[in-house]
Amino acid sequence: AKGKDNVWSIDNEMAKFEKEDETERVRGRRKKRRGGKKIARSVDRKGYRVMVSGSMLMEVEDVLQTQEPVILPAWYTFASSVSGIWKGVGAVYSAMTAEMEPIEVGSKRENLFDCYTVSRVEASPFASGQQISQIKRKINWITLNPYGEDKNTFRDTKENSGMKSVDRSLPKIESFDFEKSDVMMEEDIMGMEPGLVFFEDGSYSRGPVEIPVGEFDESRYYLSPTFKFEQCLVKSCHRRLRVVHTIEFSNGGSDIQILRVAAYEEVWVSPASIPDPSESDLDLKPFSQRKRVQPPELTGSWKVFEMSATPVYTEDTVINEGNAAVPYVYLCMESLKRRNLPENHAYFGEEEMLDMQDVTVLWLPGGVTAYVDVDKDGTLCIGIGWYSDEGINLVMERDYGLDGKLKEVRWKSEVKRRWTNPPPM
Repeated sequence: AKGKDNVWSIDNEMAKFEKEDETERVRGRRKKRRGGKKIARSVDRKGYRVMVSGSMLMEVEDVLQTQEPVILPAWYTFASSVSGIWKGVGAVYSAMTAEMEPIEVGSKRENLFDCYTVSRVEASPFASGQQISQIKRKINWITLNPYGEDKNTFRDTKENSGMKSVDRSLPKIESFDFEKSDVMMEEDIMGMEPGLVFFEDGSYSRGPVEIPVGEFDESRYYLSPTFKFEQCLVKSCHRRLRVVHTIEFSNGGSDIQILRVAAYEEVWVSPASIPDPSESDLDLKPFSQRKRVQPPELTGSWKVFEMSATPVYTEDTVINEGNAAVPYVYLCMESLKRRNLPENHAYFGEEEMLDMQDVTVLWLPGGVTAYVDVDKDGTLCIGIGWYSDEGINLVMERDYGLDGKLKEVRWKSEVKRRWTNPPPM
């Protein structure tokens, strides 16, 4: 089977061409204009906090298994995987600098940067009597932390030894009674909508199946078309990461503005029908207390297992966000790939000019990366990554073509290659 091109899987020739044709790339139809100008900001190199960077090119070293079809995931298995009581932490980040932003203003008019969440997710039948179920989600939250991000988490032990420590410890999630909290963060229903691509372990990518390009029906939008793209990765069945990009498309889809990036890490604690009886400590640090992943941790050679879902459009296909009108073909492949350092990155702590057109990857706490990129062909990629110290990186990516239609969704499990003895050169 013939391999496919995407922003993470390209050969050396394409990478060379992209470097030579950088100017033409930013002139494409789907530009990322975040103000269309350079900005100055200060960063602390002593903290080694890489916040934003350009894209990291990934080159194919060897194909271990060519693409082959896989069985479609079952909706009931997926619904069962996501159902239950989930407790988690959340934070919101700037799409320009990747800094933590306030979630809420407290009673003392102080900014609050972290939140604890409890989600009740359960499958229930449609009221109309259809056989397939729908997934209902209710999320309660409690906000905390007026201090912002703990900068000491980015300094090594030797540096900390000469610094005065400030106690900014936060209460644990177990100390809050969510039953008495009536603050509803979100309530929604997820069904077999055409833009939803899911996998049986509970991972999913959710967003529109088509983005308006060119002229669009202004009666459907108060301002410019704005969409949420929610992507979820699951680790060890009981722990998951959800990242939500809120993106505005203006000028017929040619200008892309990322309005908001929110991240949530959650742990499954009990079935939805049974109240959580456990009072044991959960391994859930607020995002402000975590270290940010660094580009060198994601460079090098990786063994990549990839599953992709490609929508099948026909002349008779009528795209309706309320109906499952688009079938998907699922494929899998395995390969060895090498990821290189980004060409440009910005630290916080020094005055420098950065062209926001080049900002692609946000390096977030907890091993999280979030990125929105446009390749030389005009394909828009919205992706997230979740790296762990064990050398495993989970990835979910969502591609849109020049016509605004969803092209492909990819789930990847990347394992870093480590040798006891370096291979001969």
